[in-house]
Amino acid sequence: MVSRNRMLVPEAEQAMDRFKGEVMSKEGYIINPANPDEVKYEVANELGIPLEKGYNGELKSKNAGRVGGKIGGKMVQEMIRSVEQQFLT
Repeated sequence: MVSRNRMLVPEAEQAMDRFKGEVMSKEGYIINPANPDEVKYEVANELGIPLEKGYNGELKSKNAGRVGGKIGGKMVQEMIRSVEQQFLT
């Protein structure tokens, strides 16, 4: 199945990848600057979730959500922190 999660603005995808890399790097993860999306495999390994490159049809959605939630949650926390800092200064 092909993912339909596409950014409407192509440049936004690159910016979000950079942002993901920055946030997860601050969390202590090793980030491949050429492909920051690979951090999901490190997060999955840390959580004990068998995420592999390629097809993961046997992966339960709960486990996929745990991986994505950890990454996305950290990104949202950083966005909120940044906006709060802008309003307080």
